[in-house]
Amino acid sequence: MSSASIKQGVKVNTEAHHLDHDGDILQEGERWATEEDMSTLRRVADKIPTAAYFVVLTEFCERFTYYGITGPFQNYISNGYQVPNSRPGAIDGGQQMATGLSNFFQFWCYLCPILGAIIADQWLGKYKTILLFSLVYILGNLVLTLTALPVSIRAGGALPGMIIAMITIGLGTGGIKANVSPMVAEQYSRFRPFVRKLKSGKEVLVDRELTIQSIFSWFYWAINVGGLSAIATTELEANVDFWAAYLLPTLMFVACIFVFWLGRSRYILSKPTGSIVVKAYRTGRAGLRNYRLAKKENRLVMNENGKKVSWIDYAKPSLATDSTSMDWDDRFVDELRTAIRSCKIFLCYPIFWLCYGQISNNLISQSGQMNTGGVPNDIMQNIDPLCIIILIPIFDLLIYPGFRRCGLELRPVTRITIGFLVAALAMAYAAIIQHLVYTTGPYYTHPGEGENGFNDISAGLQVPAYILIAIAEIFASVTGLEYAYKQAPESMKSIVMSIFLFTNAGGSILAFCFNSIAVNPHLVKNFAIVSGLMGAFTVLFFVCFRHYDQRDAEEIMDKTMFEKQTDQY
Repeated sequence: MSSASIKQGVKVNTEAHHLDHDGDILQEGERWATEEDMSTLRRVADKIPTAAYFVVLTEFCERFTYYGITGPFQNYISNGYQVPNSRPGAIDGGQQMATGLSNFFQFWCYLCPILGAIIADQWLGKYKTILLFSLVYILGNLVLTLTALPVSIRAGGALPGMIIAMITIGLGTGGIKANVSPMVAEQYSRFRPFVRKLKSGKEVLVDRELTIQSIFSWFYWAINVGGLSAIATTELEANVDFWAAYLLPTLMFVACIFVFWLGRSRYILSKPTGSIVVKAYRTGRAGLRNYRLAKKENRLVMNENGKKVSWIDYAKPSLATDSTSMDWDDRFVDELRTAIRSCKIFLCYPIFWLCYGQISNNLISQSGQMNTGGVPNDIMQNIDPLCIIILIPIFDLLIYPGFRRCGLELRPVTRITIGFLVAALAMAYAAIIQHLVYTTGPYYTHPGEGENGFNDISAGLQVPAYILIAIAEIFASVTGLEYAYKQAPESMKSIVMSIFLFTNAGGSILAFCFNSIAVNPHLVKNFAIVSGLMGAFTVLFFVCFRHYDQRDAEEIMDKTMFEKQTDQY
């Protein structure tokens, strides 16, 4: 009989450790899953640890700040300051400047995670990196708030202040985003599938994969709760002034840092692992060089299935004719191959982010051309996070478990494909609404220009587009975060996550290409082309990666069976 001890008020079996993770310990009423359990018992997610909630709260506060300041951006940049009978504004740069600067800001925010990932993985670790970039973030918020004061706007300080703030805030949010996503999942320390007996007497299989999926779902839920801050800031913009709209998220970010610091003693922290980027570059270069040499000399290596091994495998010291200059081992090469393979799946995401980006610029402009019933036009974008807040619990607690009970598993590639398809439908619907706007008077194809007002068509018609985008996010964006974390090797979590986030920057680059048609009377064409691109890439994505679901499932089973076989000795 195994010995037992008390840990945090719960009985644990101190002899039932996971082989590779000392913290993976069975508690009372639990046992390790067998191969038979994997195929017969209902799979469920585990409880989310307390430390993860501190990270989730931190992300809520950061996103409250981010969406709170970006919500008024379109009006702040495009409209003039205190112009009678006009939407609120400050810079008077027009729709094209507003859309262009918004796209630049989004691009910059999702380029900077690469820097944050390098700093965390090589030097500071995730916790210290998040604290460091939080200070940079606050500096940007202060610049934005101070240059939005009436005296600064009248003196021409709004535009240079906006640009400086965008650069500084982009650095801050990039450093945080690269690390907060993997850090929240790292707080769950159970790795091996185990069986838990419920109060009803039934046994269920607690699955790490489902737990990570659930953690990222609720993490994304918190992001969108924070995203509702744009409701408050757009109201402040309309009824007080822009400085007040930017002051509220600045104060919230101070709370963000405090919440994150408060959980410092509870976090599971991974140590920085050294120069991963440089090491990965040197490994990849060695793999390509050795592969070309082996191909030239007709000595290509076959694996156990009789297929040629990947080019990266030729970087393994065990396959090299001279390994004296290699400061890595075979395991690092295997991890790098896994990281490269997982990053391939992100190639179609820039088109998805191009679709998603429409809600922060062109859909806001569209609602400005419609009758909003006296509600600020930029408040319409908050329908998206509201839908996500409602739908994520439904998906996590009802829809996904319902599919599993029916024996149907919506694995990552399937979910991403559905998300891409729904995003294409959302843009097609937006094109139809824009056509209706242009065919309705009194201003037809030129509403909101000069002294023109809006056309006589209700902005309520936009609601289905936001609902569709919200559903697309749940399937594609949440799954992307989950996939980036689960497929990345332990030493490359932040780097792989930053590469996934960089695809958002790719979407912003694509959006620049649409600037010339992101104006009246070409917005129908804009939405239609984006929809067509998303539809085409949905098909391409499924054709190229549909086999990943089966392969990943087999790899999980192989790992589980290996652990089971090891236990027998």
